[in-house]
Amino acid sequence: MYALSVLLAFMPVIAIFVLLLVYRVAADTAGYIGWAVAAAIAWLFFDTAPSVILLSTVAGLVASLPIALVMSASILQITVMQETGAVARVVALMKSVAPGQQAVQIMLINVGFGILLTSLGAVTVSILPPIMLALGYSTFAAIILPALGYDALCTYALLGIPAVVYANFVGLPVTEVGGYFARFMPAISTCIALGMLHLTGGMKMVRQGIMPALIAGITAGVVAIFMARLGLVTITGIAAGLAVIVALMLYIRLTGRPLRDRTLLNENDLAAERRHSLAAACSPWIILTVVSLVLNAPFLPFFDLTFKQWSMPLEIIPKSPERLRIFWQAYFWVLVCTAAALPFLKATRQQVATSLVKAGKRAGRPFMSASVFFAIAYVMNHSGKGADWSLAQPLHNMVYVMADASAALFGKMYPFVAPYLGLLGGFISGSESSSIAMLTKLHLSTAEKIGASGLVIAAASGIGGGLASVISPAKLQNAAASIDRIREASQAIRPAFVISVLITTVCAVMTLFWAFPE
Repeated sequence: MYALSVLLAFMPVIAIFVLLLVYRVAADTAGYIGWAVAAAIAWLFFDTAPSVILLSTVAGLVASLPIALVMSASILQITVMQETGAVARVVALMKSVAPGQQAVQIMLINVGFGILLTSLGAVTVSILPPIMLALGYSTFAAIILPALGYDALCTYALLGIPAVVYANFVGLPVTEVGGYFARFMPAISTCIALGMLHLTGGMKMVRQGIMPALIAGITAGVVAIFMARLGLVTITGIAAGLAVIVALMLYIRLTGRPLRDRTLLNENDLAAERRHSLAAACSPWIILTVVSLVLNAPFLPFFDLTFKQWSMPLEIIPKSPERLRIFWQAYFWVLVCTAAALPFLKATRQQVATSLVKAGKRAGRPFMSASVFFAIAYVMNHSGKGADWSLAQPLHNMVYVMADASAALFGKMYPFVAPYLGLLGGFISGSESSSIAMLTKLHLSTAEKIGASGLVIAAASGIGGGLASVISPAKLQNAAASIDRIREASQAIRPAFVISVLITTVCAVMTLFWAFPE
């Protein structure tokens, strides 16, 4: 009977994995089926009250809004920038940077700009592949490098939404959780930088570009640690991206190489320069950066006001309110800053209307894909509870059963396994935030059984979920589609898988070392 309980507890994850890999079902569709499986098993086998399943689903959907809505808002923002020619102006700048210095270009564009833009809500796998192709990189490199470059600091993407999700699940303030991720960053970001060089040109490229790779990786990691100690978790990506750019520019200066070469620009690039100044083209991101710094600065009252005082608790599950925090959330300010930038972008009514229509079509499925995996997590977390929300039998809770089986199977080696589970969760759900939502309760429960630090293990799993970005079919297809090479996306999965597993192994070793308190 226990073996059947374990099998059924893992069944939603197994079902989603099979649907994605074997039947190649879209992520949102696989999520709907996974939710149906989880709900049915929770009701029929784990004796969960139907009202608990329904309200857990609603609570999960509400909890997903920060990530689901910021994805939609960022899609609208980048669509507006594309329609007004702002993206073309940014492309013109990047094409001329660090001429003839391939390793530096890779780090500067895919790590520096990649981390910065992703933190601000931009879709780097849509923006950066055309730039890489225009610079003469292969189709393979143009697809895979933008998908890999920001992965180390994926936790701090979209103004730190994955870190906020983690904070909510572990029950700690977001200002306190950054250190659990940041301790991994110097090693993981450096591994990613070296992996990018290896994917581009093998060991020869690694030897040639080891210095800029070390500069980019260590700079990003050290800034993450520094920002965690300051409690500025949600703007870590902004600071790290800018720091990497500045550090690499200083490296170029010190080596006596040119920073820019405008002869690389074609007529379309020059026309984009005439249409917009760089400041105007980047105005949505500039305004958002300023707002983010003001909102999260510890010496100003706005974080306490918007995050704590105006938390807007919505109690769907008794005694466990979901805090909406609308006036702090990234999606709210992405929309506000995009609207504020319209005069600088010289946006016409027609361009805005076209952007709204295009963004509406593009955002629907990513929105639901992000939402449904939160719903699955909440149903599994609250399975086994009666109509009064009490859990009479721990073995009727799916997460408890999964944790008990994991502890029995892996024992003290579970911390080593957790990052791989995060990698799997990120691959299945398509985002680090969804992976965190699905797995955090499992990690905390299992860690308690083996006497390990659940916070460290859950953070390591989140990093694994971030590393899954490079093997996510949706992200690779997005990158390939932006350069009209959609059929070549599948060619990137195998080498990307090898790199992601190797880097996850580094994370796993570090987790095993840190998981058990002395």
